[in-house]
Amino acid sequence: MAHSGDLNADSGAAQALKGQHPELTFADADADSDGEPKDLERQEQRSLLARKQSLGERRNVELPLLKVVDEKEPEKEKEKEKEQEPEKDQESNAPSPDVPFAPGLRRNSISMPSGINALDLEALRLRHQMQPQDALDEEIIVDDGASSLGSPVPTTSATTPDKAVSSTAINFATNSANDDSDDEFGTRRPVHRDRFRSRRRASIAPLPALRLNSKEMLASDFDSHSVASNQASITSVNSLASLLREKMQAFPQLIRKKKRETKDYKIKIFVIMMFFIIIFLIGYAYVAYHQQVLTKSYFQKIKFNSKDRILRILSHEDKEVISGQLGVTLGYDTAPFHCLEEQRRSDGSVCIEWNGIARLHMNFEDKGVFRCYTLQWQALTPGLLPTDCYELKRDNGLWFGGGVTKGQEWSLSYANFDFAPYASGDAQIHQFGNGVKRYFINSIGVAMQVSEKTPLQLGVNRTENRFCLRAANDEFTFVNRLTPLPQLDYRICTTEDMRSLHMLMTQQSLWDGLKEQDIKVLHSLLEEPVWRIPHDSSPDSLNESAICDYSESAINMGLGHIVINEFWQENIGDFTVDKSRFPTLKDTIDVLHRRGFKVVLTIQPFISTDSANFKDAVRRKLLIYERHSERSIPALTRYKSCSSAGVLDITNNASVPWLLEKLQRLREDYGVQSFYLDLGTGYNLPHYYQCRQTLDNPDTYARLFTASLEGAGLMAVSTASVVPKPPTFLSTPPANATWEGLRETLASVLNYGVIGYPFVLPGVIGGDYLLQRPISKMVSFYSIGQPPLPEQELFIRWLQLATFLPSMQFGHLPAEYRSDLVTRVAQELKEIRQTVVIALLKKYLSPSMNEGLPLVRPLWMMDPHDPACLIVSDEFSVGEELIVAPILHPGQEEREVYLPQGVWKDGIDGSLRKGSRWMHGYRVPKDKVAYFRKMPDNTRF
Repeated sequence: MAHSGDLNADSGAAQALKGQHPELTFADADADSDGEPKDLERQEQRSLLARKQSLGERRNVELPLLKVVDEKEPEKEKEKEKEQEPEKDQESNAPSPDVPFAPGLRRNSISMPSGINALDLEALRLRHQMQPQDALDEEIIVDDGASSLGSPVPTTSATTPDKAVSSTAINFATNSANDDSDDEFGTRRPVHRDRFRSRRRASIAPLPALRLNSKEMLASDFDSHSVASNQASITSVNSLASLLREKMQAFPQLIRKKKRETKDYKIKIFVIMMFFIIIFLIGYAYVAYHQQVLTKSYFQKIKFNSKDRILRILSHEDKEVISGQLGVTLGYDTAPFHCLEEQRRSDGSVCIEWNGIARLHMNFEDKGVFRCYTLQWQALTPGLLPTDCYELKRDNGLWFGGGVTKGQEWSLSYANFDFAPYASGDAQIHQFGNGVKRYFINSIGVAMQVSEKTPLQLGVNRTENRFCLRAANDEFTFVNRLTPLPQLDYRICTTEDMRSLHMLMTQQSLWDGLKEQDIKVLHSLLEEPVWRIPHDSSPDSLNESAICDYSESAINMGLGHIVINEFWQENIGDFTVDKSRFPTLKDTIDVLHRRGFKVVLTIQPFISTDSANFKDAVRRKLLIYERHSERSIPALTRYKSCSSAGVLDITNNASVPWLLEKLQRLREDYGVQSFYLDLGTGYNLPHYYQCRQTLDNPDTYARLFTASLEGAGLMAVSTASVVPKPPTFLSTPPANATWEGLRETLASVLNYGVIGYPFVLPGVIGGDYLLQRPISKMVSFYSIGQPPLPEQELFIRWLQLATFLPSMQFGHLPAEYRSDLVTRVAQELKEIRQTVVIALLKKYLSPSMNEGLPLVRPLWMMDPHDPACLIVSDEFSVGEELIVAPILHPGQEEREVYLPQGVWKDGIDGSLRKGSRWMHGYRVPKDKVAYFRKMPDNTRF
């Protein structure tokens, strides 16, 4: 029997090895339980599981060991449960003799099946080793919280020799939401393992939950049937060593897993970056296609995209020198096409038309090193204003030109103003000053010249960095519509050198028709000062005594031209001397001539309504008349002391002879040699003016009037739109007797030189008038007298500046200060002008008349490739051999000075200075002015 028992045991072990009887009784089960019926055993187990102890009891009991329960016949078990329900209460109160777990069993102990000898145990171990093991790095983590409590136990099936195979499923879960009844639907849930858990560790971990007969039970409920105590359980040394060994073995795999995760993270970032790079390249390629591929090359160096109307002009080295957008107001909903045959021109120009909206003509002129491109817009529909805008990029240089602008910005690139009519005006009220010229130049070698026929409006937008030209008519400046619809016509010229380009654009023959007497007058204006007789706002302040007294005081400073304002007449426009205030003016003028002075009378095209000549001019129809009225009704305006005056119509062929006759009579009767023509500005014309011949714009009137009086001996004019013929100078705008007026005087001289006016007459030293508050109307609308004597420092600094300008004009005399300092400074400056400045002015007189270069120049004309010279606005040069750095602020006795390349001699201490560098904190005492003379290149220190 013993042998047979061993044989049976061997067969049972062998069957367990083959997986046929995995339900063999554990070694720690009760030995007597084998003889009892299976049904009774299952009932006792259910009664134990159904009982729920109190919290105190559950804390003091040992953890149970799960036993596999057969769930094969649930219906029979339910019937037996109903029959045995009365017995449950008794069994729950009394301790059960059939506890399925051995007493004192530790929770972390390993349960072994009963009846297994050493041979069977070794066979089980070998079978376990042969089974495929899941890699630790491939395990699926269900929940971080569950990994700290326990690991799921796989489903186990149990079979007995005398019964069919019955499956028993025990499921552990950490979340009730995941506990769908797998048995009910006959599906098996995937078993997830914690990557840090092994089978051995799971055996000693707390049980979070279990499922029994499709009913979930908590670990606390299941522990109530355990006879082992949690507090009494002690982990065996072997279990700890095994757990430690498993962790050590899993550590390298975790390190590799982390590396793979980091590598995956980097790959994801790389993929995302590549995605955005591809999107960017696609967008860039699309833009490049429309701007480069669709851009057509015209005349080799001009690129024009007709769809977006982007214009790019290239240099000889194919470098972009100017770029902009043409036809800004056209919109983008109309495609362009080439003009019809009848719209094309025979001069080789390209014609592009936007159907019924606008037409563009482009032409090219090659002048060797210069390339000029002509652009002409024609509006084809009412309301369209042709507008072209060019970029104001820093790498595209700085724009100069426009004359004096409101705010006195040194460069147009620094200005900011909305579209304004480009016409002469009062810079205190209007956008532009009294000297205008439709010429603009860029520091990188680009120049732009607009046709006089274009109703030009100019705007600079610093927000969008655009410099814009627009053709637009209005009700005053461009009221005479020369074309039915606005037309924008201009040309762009490029070259490598800014100075040579300026010479090309401003070149004109100033020598033509020049007489020897004109050259003498020109030299006298450079050598001798201009003396403006002081006066008040009323005509009575000017008489013969005032003229004689002033000339006696001025003779100590040198001879020159004495200018008498419009008060020499009783009424403006009389063109006869007021006998009541100047009874012996002829004798007075003879005295002045003997002293060496030249007398200049101020004349205007305005005729007061109180003058006897007004009636005569109306009768002869010599005046500008009202628009939309009969020519017999003159148009009236206001000018200085005259509140109501008519204006001579210069387009009337009878007006010029009538005026020249009166001027010739003054010459013969009083010996007057020259005149100062005070035209005011374009805005001094009547608002609803109409001439016999249509004017392009109000500045055309000033141009025609000046040209008609060239033979009458004009010394200077107050406004101009073209360069007057020498020896006529252009006067700067009247300056206020303040430090701001001093800075405006320098800016006016430099800006007029840039746009091609070489001979400029600055305002009176110390200011032309004094106003403490801004005015709402033009200065020419007021009768303003000479300002009071300026403060001493302002007069000295103003005198220092005027010493180096083309001409000097005095109002107040230095002797009026009765100061030794002022007298000494005036004598030193007089010597500097006579010994240094006048010689340079005469030297550069011929180049100015030949090339259009000004006598007084900004620094960038000396070295256009020096970036520092472009931004310096408070220094200037006389020709190319003298640099002046005046003081323009009160209380200042030091300043920053920049010297272009070369060797320069300091005019204050005589030391030599190296160029192409800044001098910081350069001392300029109150009685000194900073100037530097250029030395030969071979000069050694």
